[in-house]
Amino acid sequence: MTAAEGNKTSRPPRPAAVRVMVLDEQGALSGPVESPRVVKSDAEWRALLTPEQFAIARGKGTERAFCGLYNARKEPGLYLCVCCGLPLFASDAKFDSGTGWPSFFRPVHEGNVVTEPDASFGMVRTEILCARCDAHLGHVFPDGPPPTGLRYCLNSASLVFRPR
Repeated sequence: MTAAEGNKTSRPPRPAAVRVMVLDEQGALSGPVESPRVVKSDAEWRALLTPEQFAIARGKGTERAFCGLYNARKEPGLYLCVCCGLPLFASDAKFDSGTGWPSFFRPVHEGNVVTEPDASFGMVRTEILCARCDAHLGHVFPDGPPPTGLRYCLNSASLVFRPR
């Protein structure tokens, strides 16, 4: 059974549009603005993503610790959704959690991510999803640093880095 199959819940229908921060023509964060949700078939996602990206972002998988491309990245920039390009996290909120996955204490805008309960694999966690396309990003835990006390623990394969 995949994580997605073990995490089937009856969630309310998502709105046709979301209020999110986006990148303007100069690459700076702008908004919040109304943005249409991105909905594609699995075949369309498979055509756009690598097999690893699809397995993680669309199939709710998890990459191995300390193997992701962005775990140790330190330069300034933004981390975008690999599926739809929505800005999700900024390097100024990134910290070394010692877990082996890129970790952040806050998203660029609360509306750019959504959370859902995840009871897969006999655990109770809080899953993080892209607000615009529902890509699986990782999980959030209450053991992060100030000022939020949160640790958004992400899969590198769900992200694209855009340097400043």
